[in-house]
Amino acid sequence: MSDIILHHYDLSPFSEKIRLALGYKGLAWKSVKVEAVPPRPLLDALTGGYRRVPVLQVGADVYCDTEVIFRAIERIRPEPSLYPEGEGVSKALSLWWDRATWKPAIGVLVAHIGEHLPEAFLKDRKDHYLGYDISKDAMAPMLPAYVQQMTALAEWLDSMLCRTGAYLTGDALSAADLTCYHSLWLLRANAGAEAIDAQLGLSPAVIAWMDRIAAIGHGTVSDMSPEDAVAAAKAATPDPAFAAAADPSGIELGTAVTVTPDDNARVPVSGTLVSADTQEVVVAVDAPETGTVHVHFPRVGFETLPVETAAQSAA
Repeated sequence: MSDIILHHYDLSPFSEKIRLALGYKGLAWKSVKVEAVPPRPLLDALTGGYRRVPVLQVGADVYCDTEVIFRAIERIRPEPSLYPEGEGVSKALSLWWDRATWKPAIGVLVAHIGEHLPEAFLKDRKDHYLGYDISKDAMAPMLPAYVQQMTALAEWLDSMLCRTGAYLTGDALSAADLTCYHSLWLLRANAGAEAIDAQLGLSPAVIAWMDRIAAIGHGTVSDMSPEDAVAAAKAATPDPAFAAAADPSGIELGTAVTVTPDDNARVPVSGTLVSADTQEVVVAVDAPETGTVHVHFPRVGFETLPVETAAQSAA
C-alpha cells in the first residue's frame, strides 16, 4: 500500500481528530504541513482546489472532509473500529457537534487569544471561509451567548458519559468521541485547560474523557514535503478497490460534475464522476503536477451536481 499522507497544520482541530484516529488505529503516516491561510498550490493540485484542511492522501487517492477520511482509515485498517456501535449514531453525533459548536467555540477562543491572530488569517476566514468577522472586537458582543451554548453542549456530553461509561457511544471509542473532543481540545490547547474547564464548567467526567482521548496519541509520524507528496500521487494510479455505481440521484458515471461544501468554504471541485454510493462520491481530477487523481468526498455536507445544473443554480 502507498504511504498514508496527512496534509494538515498543528492547530487545526479537524486535523487533530484525524491525527488521533491514525493513532488509535496504530498506523504509520507521513505529515505534510500546510499553511493555515492559502495559497496552497500543491495541495490545490491534489484536491482540485478544495479549500479546507485536513486532506488525507494515499497514493493517487485524495480524501476531503473528516467523515470520508474516517471511512478511508476504516477501510485501510478495520480494527479497532471507529464505529463499534454502527456508523449511524457516531456520524449523527459528529455532524451535530461540528455544526453546533463551531461558531461558539471560535467566539470563546478569540476572547482569549484574538489579539494574537494574524490579520491575514482573519481576512481569509471572513472573505473566503466562514463569511463573518472572527476578530476579537467583532465577536465580543456575543461572547455571553457563545459561553452559554458551549456550556450547555458540554453538559450534554456529561449526560451521555454518565449513561454510556468511558465513551460517548459505549465502552469503546468511536469517531464521535474524536469529533466531540476536537473543539474542546482547540480551546484548552490555546487558552489553557484550567481557564476553559472553569469557564465552560466542564465536569470531571468530561475532563477524564478528554484525558483518555489525548492519551491515544498520533501514531508513528514522519515528515514529508509537499513536493514529495505530489510526486507520490503522480507515480501512483488511483486504487480501484472502492468501485460503486449507485448514485442515489441517478447521475451516471463519466458525467462532469462539481462537488461543493454546503456550509462554508464553498469552493467547488470540478471533475468526472468515477464512483459513487449513498455515502461517498469520487471524482477524477487532472493536473500537470499530479496526473490523474481520484478525489473522495462524503455525501452528507456536500452537493454533487452535473456541471450544467451547478451553472444554472449559480446563475
